Amino acid sequence: MGSDLDEADDRVLAVRASEADEDAFAVLVHRHTARLLALACHMLGSLPDAEEVVQDAFASAWRRLPEFRGDAAFHTWMYRIVTNRCLNLLRGRTPSLPLDSVAEPLAHDATGEPERSAENAAAAAALSRALGDLPAGQRACWILRELHELHYEEIAQVLGVSEQTVRGRLFRARRTLTKEMAPWR
Repeated sequence: MGSDLDEADDRVLAVRASEADEDAFAVLVHRHTARLLALACHMLGSLPDAEEVVQDAFASAWRRLPEFRGDAAFHTWMYRIVTNRCLNLLRGRTPSLPLDSVAEPLAHDATGEPERSAENAAAAAALSRALGDLPAGQRACWILRELHELHYEEIAQVLGVSEQTVRGRLFRARRTLTKEMAPWR
């Protein structure tokens, strides 16, 4: 991989990759893997499942790159592929998957207070459980908005729904999470 590829924007790389430029695709994979893996981990609650989903998503993207028209940003297109794979996997699972197995590591508690660290860990576990209990569509909207900072329009593109549906799902997810997290305020 040359530095010209490292500096290229995603659209240029996607065009080159669609013409079978493996180096251009490798730059895209390197550039987007961490965020897509975080998305899949939050959706699925399992690092091995998330890694498999992201790997499958990139394999699918490589095959489907000639279909990529650039109507959406490459990262939005990849978010859609990963999210759809996660939702399909979740549909085949038993209800309610706790996400505390992949909770974000807590920042080091500079105060050195074990009580505060324990409380933070318990709050993070409660949030993970509450997220895991949300319906998959609400969870996807909340994760894409709050953790990945996508705009409503991008979330709608990723999920293949209207912006109004995104707003409704976010409203319900936030209401549920606010209620579930009330003891931690």
